[in-house]
Amino acid sequence: MTAMPVRRLRWAEEPEPESLLTREWLVTNGRGGYASGSIAGVPTRRFHGLLVAALPTPLGRAMMLNNLFDTVRLPDGAFVALGGYERHEGTLEVNVTPVLREFRLDAGLPVWRFQIDRFVVERRIHLVHEQNTVHVGYRLVEGDAALRLRLRPSVNFRPHEGDVSGPTEGDYRLVAAGERYEICGPAQYPALRFAIYGDRRAFTIDGHHEMNLCYRIERARGYDWLGTMWSPGYFRATLKPGSDVTLVASTEEWEALLALTPAEAHAAELQRRTRLVAQADPRARDGVPVELVLAADQFLITPDSRRDDAARAAASGDQLRSVIAGYHWFTDWGRDTMISLEGLTLTTGRHAEAGYILRTFAHYVRDGLLPNMFPEGESAGLYHTADATLWFFHAIERYVAATGDRITLRVLLPTLREIFRAHMRGTRFGIGVDPADGLLRQGEEGVQLTWMDAKVDDWVVTPRRGKAVEINALFYNACCLLARWLREENHLAFSQEVTAAAERTRSSFNRRFWYEDGKYLYDVIDGPDGSADTALRPNQILAVALSHPVLDERCWKSVVEIVQKELVTPVGLRSLARGHPDYKERYYGDLRSRDAAYHQGTVWSWLIGPFVDAWLRVNPDKEAEASGFLEGFGAHLGEACIGSVSEIFDAEEPYHPRGCVAQAWGVAEVLRCLVKLRSR
Repeated sequence: MTAMPVRRLRWAEEPEPESLLTREWLVTNGRGGYASGSIAGVPTRRFHGLLVAALPTPLGRAMMLNNLFDTVRLPDGAFVALGGYERHEGTLEVNVTPVLREFRLDAGLPVWRFQIDRFVVERRIHLVHEQNTVHVGYRLVEGDAALRLRLRPSVNFRPHEGDVSGPTEGDYRLVAAGERYEICGPAQYPALRFAIYGDRRAFTIDGHHEMNLCYRIERARGYDWLGTMWSPGYFRATLKPGSDVTLVASTEEWEALLALTPAEAHAAELQRRTRLVAQADPRARDGVPVELVLAADQFLITPDSRRDDAARAAASGDQLRSVIAGYHWFTDWGRDTMISLEGLTLTTGRHAEAGYILRTFAHYVRDGLLPNMFPEGESAGLYHTADATLWFFHAIERYVAATGDRITLRVLLPTLREIFRAHMRGTRFGIGVDPADGLLRQGEEGVQLTWMDAKVDDWVVTPRRGKAVEINALFYNACCLLARWLREENHLAFSQEVTAAAERTRSSFNRRFWYEDGKYLYDVIDGPDGSADTALRPNQILAVALSHPVLDERCWKSVVEIVQKELVTPVGLRSLARGHPDYKERYYGDLRSRDAAYHQGTVWSWLIGPFVDAWLRVNPDKEAEASGFLEGFGAHLGEACIGSVSEIFDAEEPYHPRGCVAQAWGVAEVLRCLVKLRSR
């Protein structure tokens, strides 16, 4: 039997409220839907809810069950609340602090343990895989008498990143038939259905609005932050020693909702997770890696909104698959998917899904470009990216190396050939090879095309128009891979053409990108004013890290050493070196302030992967020292989103986690490198 991971946070005495408000939990359903909140049970984000359903186009992900205010009545008649709110008036109700003794992830699923007088109660939450269904379960694990639970659901149906200020009077109604309960809201949303399991269960109609609810993180980020929820009443049930009470909420039809009892649903989810761990690389089945195997599962989805594409894939014997770039607000992005693919699918033994993802994205290629991202609730992608398409080659190489699947390679080869041709002749957004030197240029006024893509209104913070260092490293790597694949498939003439393009790129790159005064690489050359950008950024590490490094070997050590000295932190790489006039120590404030810092010093977790690859290329016999670059992530799994890796961090100590609380490429690259170093 595979041992499943448990991560515990324990408090012998009453915990500090702030430590509970700043730690979050996340569970997902494999369709892009999720449940999430603070450990304190106080919603601090507009994204915090017990059921964010993944709904078909044009809805996308929608907040359906915002909160469940749960209270326990003791035998003496006293009530103890297990959740809370923060009010605009400055009232903060963190009711769990006197009674919360443990929060843990049990096989990646959140469990709260409450000590209430002489009783110990546990609360568990999970989503049914491939359903918009949440189970909130309670068990009395210690105690000599029965307790009475009161569970009050509150709702405000809306897009999951929509305004929190509704609902208005009359927007919602409760429909009850026997023990089936439904909340019906605005016409575009499905009904939210409830079923309760337990002894002496009942529902009391007691409709009211929760007013002036404060979402503190949204206020700090400059978004709509003062909200309202509506509740139809509350469920009641008796919790006996050794027994369970479970409330199930769902947007699925009743047949699906009731197909599994709570015990069956929980057992099924544990079995699924046990299989995930069992099929992962053997070096990923304990310690921090096994936690990240379960975290990786949160990002792999069947996009529910693109049903036409799902039908097309099914007709050819395939399945539609993609990757959510980050929770809570990202959808699926081409760049993030291709960077993440090895860690999320190959390291975890999910090879079939890796193939589905690659073939899915090949279908979306237009004018030689992979989609940058799919907007929420839409089926058509946006293509403003210069690097996602080049990362596609990298992902295919890792997939073929892991699986030996030459059939998929042959299926994709015509698309890869067309991508090369499109880049040679030029395609959208000024992306194309400069015939003067064979380097790949990109750039269009007002459009952000590299991974450093922050934009506020018309302000592109780091435009990087011209010839960017990592774009050309990726282009050279892609050409080398394509030339080899063509040669192996006996397309010799085309292989020679691609090889010639690669050799020209390499020659020009080493002549033009080397910054002799700094002993590192320019970040961008041939910008709009013809200048070269000497900013010390991590992008150059790809010139050493990729399978086919474009940089001359004599320069590798210098680049790796200066990046290590100036950019490496315990949780990733800074996006800009200290001392630059645009350097920002912290990522905070409203959207404009945050985006001004997003790639101007802010630490990115995913960059630790390419750095470790480059460092090992220069120092092949120093695995133990390389492992040290990853040590900070073990402690990080106990902060922010428990069990996952944040998108970004402040550039200076204490490296406060920021941005998305769970990021696909951060999880993927840390996991990949941990396993890689265990194998050496």
